Amino acid sequence: MVLQAEEGQLTTSSLRVLVATAVPVERDAVARAFPARGAEVSSPGVALQRLPDGWDLLAAGVGPALAAASTSAALTAAALGSAPYGLVVSTGIGGGFVPDAPVGSLVVADEITAADLGAETADGFLPVTDLGFGTVTHHPPAGLVAAVATATGARPGTVLTGSTVTGTAERAALLRARHSRALAEAMEGFGVAEAAAAHGVPVLELRAVSNPVGPRDRAAWRIGDALAALTDAFGKLAPVLTSWNRHDL
Repeated sequence: MVLQAEEGQLTTSSLRVLVATAVPVERDAVARAFPARGAEVSSPGVALQRLPDGWDLLAAGVGPALAAASTSAALTAAALGSAPYGLVVSTGIGGGFVPDAPVGSLVVADEITAADLGAETADGFLPVTDLGFGTVTHHPPAGLVAAVATATGARPGTVLTGSTVTGTAERAALLRARHSRALAEAMEGFGVAEAAAAHGVPVLELRAVSNPVGPRDRAAWRIGDALAALTDAFGKLAPVLTSWNRHDL
């Protein structure tokens, strides 16, 4: 957050927000929430869609590794340009654990957790933290999560990140057994959160549910409905972030 002195008074510049989706169709769904068309801005390793009032949209790529690399590149470019971001939002569509997160609903992460970062053993899965390395969970600001949930109707809970999308009932049950608060799964949130943490920037994850987590059944997908829910949610986020910006000061 950038503080500026003007005529003897301390004021706050607008909060700059980097929104990272996996693919362009998700980015475009977010963009539709804004009345003005964004301009394309390129810097080394990253291409952004720049919207008014400090919002930049990034199609960061599929999977945690590419999402982390692209997000980090955007954060670095902004910092080197003396216009750092104050918040990173990982967003897009994802799978929901039924019945808690039905198709078309929204989930906001109070925990962003890597579901498959660790080791399989004869006694079960061990997260990487049990092996003495790194982290497997990032926690977005609690006050911001609560405000987003109130404004958008999103349910707060754990959003899992995996490098492989769940495709069986057995895998879905296993994930819920390991992560009892899990509401949704996607492939980028933890990577985006790792990049944000490395740059000291708060992170938020918001997902619109396009399909149930479980057997891979394309007939059950409702991608259009989920993208419409994403657009609607971002139409409600700007005043929430403005309020959070003031409170944070």
